[in-house]
Amino acid sequence: FLSVTEDLVRRRAEHNNSEIFSLEEISLHQQEIEKLEHLDKWCRDLKILYLQNNLIPKIENVGKLKKLEYLNVALNNIERIENLEGCEELKKLDLTANFIGELSSIESLKCNIHLKELFLVGNPCTEFEGYRQFVVATLHQLKYLDSKEIERSERIKALQNYPEVKWKIREQEQVYYLKRAREKEEAQRKMQEKKDKKQKQMDSKLGFDSPDSPQGKPNQAEDGEQEICETVDNDDEDRRFWEEPTPYTPESRLETHRYIEEKRRARDNIRESKKREKTTWTLVTAEGKVLNVNVPKLHFSLKDDEENNQIILDLAVYRHLDTSLLDVDVQPTYIRVLVKGKPFQLVLPEEVKPDSSSAKRSQTTGHLVVTMPKAKEIILAKQKVSASIKHSDCSTQQKTMRSQQVEKLEVDPSKYSFLDVTRIIQKKELTGQGPIKLQPQKVTEVKKSCVDFENNEDV
Repeated sequence: FLSVTEDLVRRRAEHNNSEIFSLEEISLHQQEIEKLEHLDKWCRDLKILYLQNNLIPKIENVGKLKKLEYLNVALNNIERIENLEGCEELKKLDLTANFIGELSSIESLKCNIHLKELFLVGNPCTEFEGYRQFVVATLHQLKYLDSKEIERSERIKALQNYPEVKWKIREQEQVYYLKRAREKEEAQRKMQEKKDKKQKQMDSKLGFDSPDSPQGKPNQAEDGEQEICETVDNDDEDRRFWEEPTPYTPESRLETHRYIEEKRRARDNIRESKKREKTTWTLVTAEGKVLNVNVPKLHFSLKDDEENNQIILDLAVYRHLDTSLLDVDVQPTYIRVLVKGKPFQLVLPEEVKPDSSSAKRSQTTGHLVVTMPKAKEIILAKQKVSASIKHSDCSTQQKTMRSQQVEKLEVDPSKYSFLDVTRIIQKKELTGQGPIKLQPQKVTEVKKSCVDFENNEDV
């Protein structure tokens, strides 16, 4: 059975910085608790305690909570009211939807003189004849019963008929006790039948799998058929369980919980086994050929940065993905990135240096950016540019000479009388363009142009 643990209490005490000794309020609802204990030792200052929707069969270990004002144990398996005498400050008690059939057990609440509100809706005792009159006459301190205010006239009338009502309640309780005894016997019988049935199934499986059996070991096809049959049987068993009519008792409620828990554990075991059996992806063939793989289905771009002689991979991983879930492996001919265990592998167009590579996360997009320097250190881009300059240098010189000659024709002699000065500046510009090897040619060309130049005074 599941009980109240210190770890559970600390987790539910986050609002109090996980300190339990000074805790005044705690909610332990829907925690599948089957035994109520330890709270009276750990949390002495508790004022509000929520325990609804659990499997608690008995109120216990709360008598030392002197400051407790509100106790909610709705939707549990409680059958009688007890062990609350020590809760001196108890003002509100919620016992909605339990299995309280012993209505006379409310007499134990007489000691709780501050009790103002009591909820018993959904309990078998509320169906007793004279239920409300008995509670009103027994607990004089009550102000509200099942959310309905108790008027003074109602209490006076209940006190007048109290002996007769009390006798009727006792009779109905005896009938209920007999009914509960039969329900317990029936639940015990069903439980024994299910145990025997499971034992037979286990014996049959063991007999089927034993090597002494004439059938021997089944092959893989038979295993697959057996798994299909087992799933069908489980579905049939599940349908029978939920369609079978059963009385609403503490035993049936506990049995339902056990069944759901068993199914959940079976599903968890299947998931864990699937996780252990990791799917194997073919990343490298038997012949040693590296394949391109994108199991996480991420967008990516591969850029050849010729200027810096490197290759850049931009992998669009999830923006909020933790970097610890990424594993980057750069090889000379390919790159492999594991994203949450799923491989992304890409063959590179050129050999790179793994030792000099770097991987970073983008500050804006969150993408993974991997920079991989090329293994060949020759920068081809600059050589191409210089070669193009060599080939196109002559044509550009001719164009500049023509443009310069045109500019000379447009010069006003009255404003610019020193033509030799302008010619000197142009020579400097020519010598500054292109490689050094072409400078002698430029000088010769300029000299030829000076020799061939004819001075026309009319112009």
